Amino acid sequence: MRLISGKKAPKFSIKDIFGVEHSIEKYIGQKWMLSFFRYASCPACNLRIHELVQVYDKFQAQGFLILAVFESPKESILDYVAKDELPFPIIPDPKRKLYKEFGVESSWLGYLKGLPTAMKGMLNGFLPGKMEEDLAMIPADFLIDEQGEIHTVYYGKNIGDHLAISKIKSFIGEE
Repeated sequence: MRLISGKKAPKFSIKDIFGVEHSIEKYIGQKWMLSFFRYASCPACNLRIHELVQVYDKFQAQGFLILAVFESPKESILDYVAKDELPFPIIPDPKRKLYKEFGVESSWLGYLKGLPTAMKGMLNGFLPGKMEEDLAMIPADFLIDEQGEIHTVYYGKNIGDHLAISKIKSFIGEE
């Protein structure tokens, strides 16, 4: 079931690829984004990770944090997404527990509509590798405020569709 803005974010406790525990409670008092991706070698996903890395220093300077969730196991994330050091935590969720809690869905039509973004990712050097889990998983982004309430819910329309960077900047007061 999809979530809506204005409600408390579902409680969770999960470890990132380095064994660090993350939870809603850990980030009370801070604005942050929980961002859901497909599998670790997804070209569209790695293109988006690259975009987030480009702006993250400015975001982090304002106290904003990003948690990225992939449906791949830790080993695949380390091989593909985290082969270069990333400035924000990456969470493996191969059983898709968080995906279910946050209502992240799968769509083959969304898969097809997102192929141009995947091609753009490949043209930028993010070549697909091992395809894992649900190939038709559609991304979702949640901006969460200092009280742990969901400020913005964004369920993508296709495999390459995420919340616009401008919306994140607006949320943290950058614009």
